[in-house]
Amino acid sequence: MAHEPLSQEELLLEGFLALDTPEGYRAEFIEGDIVVAPPPDGDHEGYISVVMKQVTRKSATDMDISGHKGLKLNRGGRCPKNYVIPDATWAPTSAGLFWGADSWMPPEGVAMVAEVTSLRADRDREVKRHCYALAGIPLYLLVDRERGSVTLFSEPDNDDYQQVVTMPFGKEIEVPAPFSLTLETTDFA
Repeated sequence: MAHEPLSQEELLLEGFLALDTPEGYRAEFIEGDIVVAPPPDGDHEGYISVVMKQVTRKSATDMDISGHKGLKLNRGGRCPKNYVIPDATWAPTSAGLFWGADSWMPPEGVAMVAEVTSLRADRDREVKRHCYALAGIPLYLLVDRERGSVTLFSEPDNDDYQQVVTMPFGKEIEVPAPFSLTLETTDFA
């Protein structure tokens, strides 16, 4: 029985899944492009550390957190097959999502993802935002170092979020349920 030849995107996806990236590097497959990123700089890790600590300490719901968890966002539309690695991923502890999960897990049950902008900030601002919304991830928190702001995207509908709140560094931003917390950004200013 003859098999149909793989499409270019399927070939790229196969190549991506077989990648052996150098230690510390991470590879993502976003809108048909293989993106390999070097280890983050210290400031990047400082920002994400501040966010992770506050969310863990202040959240109204007990949350598990994963730094750099692979999410498989295969939902069609603008983002048919995407394998992304948010800087932080939260899920209710009661869901036990991370235990026994494959390297690339589906997004169902994820409560929030966070990104801190790096070399390709537009990927975080635009492309990943649309992919996360399409996957139905309720909250996307973006720390934009170049713009000096924190943005919370909520209420995903199709391939975008319906609510967008942006605050400059130094101001507080409210993160709704299930977190129900005020995120302080004074350490970012």
